[in-house]
Amino acid sequence: MTVNQKLLITLGPSSLKKSVVQEISDLGIYLFRINLSHTPIERLNDIINKIKSWTDVPICLDSEGAQIRTGKVKNNCVRYSAGDNLKIHNESVIGDNENLSFYPNNIVKQFQIGDIINVDFDSVCLRILSSDKESFNSVVEIGGTIRSNRAADIDKDIDFNAVTNKDYAAIQLGKEQGITNYAFSFANCISDVKYFRKLIGSKSNLISKIESIRGIKNLDDIIDSSNEILIDRGDLSRQVPIEKIPFIQRKIISLAVSKNTNVFVATNLLESMNHSILPTRAEVNDVASTMIMGANGLVLAGETAIGTNPVQCVKIIKSMINEYSKWTPKSSFDDILAN
Repeated sequence: MTVNQKLLITLGPSSLKKSVVQEISDLGIYLFRINLSHTPIERLNDIINKIKSWTDVPICLDSEGAQIRTGKVKNNCVRYSAGDNLKIHNESVIGDNENLSFYPNNIVKQFQIGDIINVDFDSVCLRILSSDKESFNSVVEIGGTIRSNRAADIDKDIDFNAVTNKDYAAIQLGKEQGITNYAFSFANCISDVKYFRKLIGSKSNLISKIESIRGIKNLDDIIDSSNEILIDRGDLSRQVPIEKIPFIQRKIISLAVSKNTNVFVATNLLESMNHSILPTRAEVNDVASTMIMGANGLVLAGETAIGTNPVQCVKIIKSMINEYSKWTPKSSFDDILAN
């Protein structure tokens, strides 16, 4: 079987080192991803220059996009218990046990009494109780920890700018640096995709990320206006019940394949390898199933950005791609077990 699996590898504190970048490059990958949600714009130019001096693998800038994120919190981690009262400020504050703010600034003005806010994948749930001119009072419905710059979701539609101020600055810098690969976070509708395309230029490679219900509903048009698409299962699971994600993934992949459009899958491919030398059996099966259902791109995010074994993660994925390249539905046990 001819296999052309593209690997998109996210760089971060664990992997943004010359030796690691070069070792991963030697394994053969498609793009190195810089996640703008976790990269200060002040450091971006220096990071790009370092990567370019270490490898010839192209860089992809992944935008912040239309999303809510927590502001800075004290010591980067504050724990809350169910029943705690928390004031949510319109302007940026340092979060603590009684105060919190969200990014982008002024997004809080769209909150209303009764709104439910979920922070991160499985952490704190807040309910808005009352409001005043500059803040909202909320109660913690489900306790947990809140960290700085973590994604949040609210149980209603919010008006966002599809491109943040940081995105504009990063795209301009990227173009000056000759970067031609861009991922558009929260591609919700065709008009937003066309606008992002205008910003990056007609000759750049546009990877539209499907991570919202609106993106799913407008998928046909988004695929037609993009070079490639990416299913972010993590952010998507904030809006879609998690038990539906495998079937949504299959449907998206099927439509992309029918349109001859490359489709990447991201989030939790090898999550356990953030702290372990080997993945779980379930993770290995998930990666194989994702390739079998037609995805031709795989994304490592936290596994290589903050995990303890970034190179090993890439080696595991490459070995699985190698096994997949030898497999067919008619393969015998002897075929599969052969070296």
